[in-house]
Amino acid sequence: MYVFDNFYVDCLVKLFASFLCGLFLGLERKRRFHSVGIRTLILISTSSMSMGMVSYLMAENSAVPGDPTRIAAGVVTGIGFIGGGAFIRQGMNIRGITSAAVIWAACGTGLACGIGAYFIAGATLVLSILSLIFLGIAEGHMFPAEKTKILTLVYLGDGIKISEVEKAVSEADLVRQDMNMAYSLDTHEMTLRFIVKIPKNYNLEQLAGILSNLGDLKMISIAEG
Repeated sequence: MYVFDNFYVDCLVKLFASFLCGLFLGLERKRRFHSVGIRTLILISTSSMSMGMVSYLMAENSAVPGDPTRIAAGVVTGIGFIGGGAFIRQGMNIRGITSAAVIWAACGTGLACGIGAYFIAGATLVLSILSLIFLGIAEGHMFPAEKTKILTLVYLGDGIKISEVEKAVSEADLVRQDMNMAYSLDTHEMTLRFIVKIPKNYNLEQLAGILSNLGDLKMISIAEG
């Protein structure tokens, strides 16, 4: 689909539109210090635009054999591999799922620009940016406990009431998922390890004060799994 009469002007406009889509998506990712950056998403968006243009030109040119829609299908397949590379496992947490989705968005907006569907590209870009910014804030308020970590407690002696410790952990804005325990016969220390979901900037000192009232608490730590 040609929006402008001049073929070269039309190509440049589509290229610039796809560049802006990749730029704004990249700025949003970099603002949150993610590994997928501005240059990556610009390259994905502009290259998807060019392949979308080639696919459209093939459909117009009856002298070119083959199915032109295979190019767009190939782009989608290739982007799937790039998106898979955005996943990073950190302990019990997986990062990069949203960045992989942003890669798909950059590909989609680029292909839309390539065939001249600027409304689709613009609407997708605006909705993606708004979702990434405002829904990210809303998720933080609605589901503050987002990171899975290991809470380790070390008590001296064996007179600890495990049920009271479990209750205190559950009531301390932590989402408890599992618990393991160990007792040392040499040092007479009871070690409790909880797998919990914990909010950002959690007040560990306040939690230590609550748990120390339940026994002789020697050590408390929160670490990645």
